[in-house]
Formats: sequence, C-alpha cells, structure tokens
Amino acid sequence: MKEILNRILNHEELSREETKQVLIGITQDKYPVEQVTALLTGIQMRGITVDELLGFRDGILETGVPVPLQCDRYIDVVGTGGDRKNTFNISTTSCFVIAGAGYRVAKHGNFAATSTSGASNVIAHHGVRFTDDIDRLNRSINEVGIVYLHAQLFARAMKFVGPIRKALPFPTFFNLLGPIVNPSKPQCQLLGVANLDQMRLYSQVYQKIGIDYGIVNSIDGYDEISLTGDFKVTVGIHPTVPDGSPSGYERIFSPADLGFRKALPEELVAGATEEEAAQIFDAVLENRALPAQKDIVLANAAFGIQVLERGSKSIDECIEMARESIDSGRALQTFRRFVELNS
Repeated sequence: MKEILNRILNHEELSREETKQVLIGITQDKYPVEQVTALLTGIQMRGITVDELLGFRDGILETGVPVPLQCDRYIDVVGTGGDRKNTFNISTTSCFVIAGAGYRVAKHGNFAATSTSGASNVIAHHGVRFTDDIDRLNRSINEVGIVYLHAQLFARAMKFVGPIRKALPFPTFFNLLGPIVNPSKPQCQLLGVANLDQMRLYSQVYQKIGIDYGIVNSIDGYDEISLTGDFKVTVGIHPTVPDGSPSGYERIFSPADLGFRKALPEELVAGATEEEAAQIFDAVLENRALPAQKDIVLANAAFGIQVLERGSKSIDECIEMARESIDSGRALQTFRRFVELNS
C-alpha cells in the first residue's frame, strides 16, 4: 500500500487489476485505517481513471453477494446522488412506471445520504422487507416485473470504508461506485449524473462493461431529467453481433422537445420528511400528482424504455408507453403487487 500511495502522489495511474486487489485487501483488513484514508484522499485529489473505477467495481462485486436473476433483459434506473437538490424519488417512481409498461427492472438502491428520502427509504416506508434470498428476488422480477436490491445486503465491502467516508469532509470515488455495483449486473442502465465530467467518465465505463446505457444530466445540475431547463442525454447500445458497431446518440433536449412545459424547482422537492416524499411517490403512481411531477417521471421512464428497446423506438413513442403505464393504472397495480409479495 505504501508503494501504491507513493505512485498516486506522483500522479501515476493504477491498473484495473491493482485497484481490484486493493479493494479485496481492504475487506481483509490488510491496511491500517490511516493508509486507506490516504488512498481515498489521494485519488480524490488526483482524479480517478476509468480502469481504476472498474477495478474497484470488480472488487466490490467479487467480495459481495451475487444476484443471479433468471431473466433475459432488465434495467436499473439510478442517479449518482449528491446534487443536493432534495428531489422526490424520481428514479424509483420511474422504475415502477417502466415495469408497469411491461418491462423488467432490477432497482438497486440505498437509504438517503444527502436528501430526505432515498430509494430504500420510500420502499421500506411502504412495509417492504429487504431480502437477499435469491428465490424471492427471482419471484419478484418474474411475477411482478420488478425486484428491489437493498445495497447494504450485497456490497459487503462498503462497511469497511463507511467510517472513513463519514469522517472525510468531501465525497470520494466510492460515491461513483454506487450506480455500477448492482449485484445482478443488469444488461441495461439509465443513469443520472450531476455534471458533464461524470457523463464522460461513465460513458467510458459502460463501453468497457459492454452494456446498453443512457446517461442523463440536467444542465442546471440535477442528476436526472428535471425539466427545469435543457438536459443532455447520451445513449450507447452495445452491438448484438460480433465485430458490430455500437449505436446511440448524444443530444441536448429542451422540455418542449418532448412536449412538456418547463418545471419549477420547487415542484421537484421531496419535502422535509420521509412521509412527504412517500406521498409524492404515491401521488404519481395514483395519477393525482402535480403535472410537473408526472411529466418528470414520464421523461425519465421514457429514456429507460428507449434503452431497453435498444433505440428502436422514438422517444415520443416511449413517452406514450410510460404515460399509458400510469394512466391505465398498471404502474400502480405493479407497485401494489410488489409490496404484497415483498412485505
């Protein structure tokens, strides 16, 4: 570890295998806490590379609990967090809209770190019990269309760095790992990022992992499509044939491009309590939310559907599929069946 710290101090890059072994070593208590703190600080100051991030991801997945889902194609919708906008549970709500539209979803999440309510908060609020029982997880995704994976049950490595991360006054690269350590290894992901540097980083990460992805960023700093202004979307579709070329696009949209009005920041706020956040979540699925709240969920769900469809459907078609999921009551029915099965 001393040699690695010296290399980081000299701005040298580590290989994917080296960071994987470092992560495994952390879970084996091989290093003093001072050295792990220096590692997190040094990489944060220098900036993490794609291969380093992938190596840490490999280590977390190898030391964690795998979730082999018996399902051909499914998506995770997640944000990096940390935008400090305290929005309601947009990604989680979008997941139930996507599942209500007939697709499969494996949502990976945790309790809130910087907002009123994280994915695990709103799920647990409705009486769901988190589990790592593979049979129950498979039953949920195949019978209901969606499964929830509470991160703390699967990423065992995170507990070894938890106290250090709490003690440091700045975010570390572990914040970047959350979205890419879904233990079921989904073939598709829609990721919201808080800035364009993260968009470039994750684009390269997803290309190396080889999954279909969409990455979204609202130009005014939201780690999701907020409809408060213009937003950028990058979509990458992995080729289905050997030696095929990847497809996709990179584009800046305005709310009007999707047929939506511009939203006000206060229309996205989760409220002051977990209960208030859950009420907004329920209102969207029950089709009685503010128009802006529904529109924001429709926009995020639509880009998730487009990734699942490998870009074969226009975004307008995907918005209508998401709208039908809510308007028909299927999104709400999916959620109720999910709660019934998992409580």
